[in-house]
Amino acid sequence: MADFFDILIVGGGPAGSTAGTLLAKRGWNVAIFEKDHFPRFKIGESLLPGSLGTFERMGVKEKIDKADVIVKYGGKIISACGTRNNRFLFSDVFRCKFPTAYQVERSMFDKLLLDHAAESGCHAFQGAHVTDLAFDVDGVTIQTSDKRFRGRYLVDCSGRNSLIGSRFKLRQNYPHLRKFSLFAHFEGVEREAGIDGTLTQMIRGKDRWIWIIPITAKKTSIGVVLDAQTFKKMKLEPTEAFDQILQENPEVTKQLLHAHRVTEVHATGDFSFRNKRFTGARWVLAGDAAGFIDPVWSSGVFIAILSGENVADMLDRVLRQPERRAAEFARYERRLGRVMDLYLKFVTAWYTQEFAEVFFHPQKFFQLVPAVNSVLAGTEERLPEVRWRLWIFDLLVFLQKRFAMIAPRMSLLPK
Repeated sequence: MADFFDILIVGGGPAGSTAGTLLAKRGWNVAIFEKDHFPRFKIGESLLPGSLGTFERMGVKEKIDKADVIVKYGGKIISACGTRNNRFLFSDVFRCKFPTAYQVERSMFDKLLLDHAAESGCHAFQGAHVTDLAFDVDGVTIQTSDKRFRGRYLVDCSGRNSLIGSRFKLRQNYPHLRKFSLFAHFEGVEREAGIDGTLTQMIRGKDRWIWIIPITAKKTSIGVVLDAQTFKKMKLEPTEAFDQILQENPEVTKQLLHAHRVTEVHATGDFSFRNKRFTGARWVLAGDAAGFIDPVWSSGVFIAILSGENVADMLDRVLRQPERRAAEFARYERRLGRVMDLYLKFVTAWYTQEFAEVFFHPQKFFQLVPAVNSVLAGTEERLPEVRWRLWIFDLLVFLQKRFAMIAPRMSLLPK
């Protein structure tokens, strides 16, 4: 006989832990199946203020505050040529609710969230790899290596190699975002004093960008994103390519004078995609299992937590009123789709030369800072406020591309 639960969640990352915690707090019988044993290495360490309200709902914010995390006040974008930089703070947002976020080491952070889900009433199974699943009119049955489980609904939070996405061939890559990423953790990286030492740094080059993120009191995450074809043309192993890119950039090397790498260099490619659907008769996708756009603008964990929260609220209503299932699932599709559409537009703009030139313009009127803050500090309820700012910026980028009338041209090449 299979053990029965109201909700089966595959994947114990931020999306799964968020959904599980909130559903368990509503009194539902929830099981989370995580194939790995936590802690485990994971990238995506920069969080956004829009998640803090969810952490409060989950009852986990106080635990995060006590952990070895960095309180993040905003970000700083630096041109690789060293001539311009632009610093933005979350506190500058109109009607700011949360002026800070967190920089976290994901191995610690994900374990903290999963442990909290278990403490909140979830049955959390680690090292539980789901090998098969079957749907019927009444629910879903999954098979792990040693046991079967039965549930009313399945929430797939299994990451970019989505269990459901793979089963039903839902994955659609973004052909204009064929990127490759190299990253590692360092200790001894130079940091500025005060608030500036907490900021996410994004160093914008002509055909690549580099992140520098302080994630604990000692550790710093450093990574580079470039076109997949550019990486192939380098004809270097990932570690060699990573070291070469960092050494070529003075904005990075001056911070690495006394630093040393404490992890291997990790590499991943072809990571930008979106599944065709987010729901089925008895299943829902959340987090990276629904789609992942790009590391820039820290959208990954934000969307994971947001979708996990929305899934929990939606399934709570469906379980109480089953006749609302079709309408609730359709509403979830629309809401998550709107958020992903916004970030896709934002990410696509980031990779244009004109975006950088307008963003680095010294006059505040032409800067994207208001739109950046609205996107990064807001949530889906503030999409109308964000959209009109981006429409204006789109016009400025268009004028810059056609006529170079907004800002002077920039090389964006390291000197």
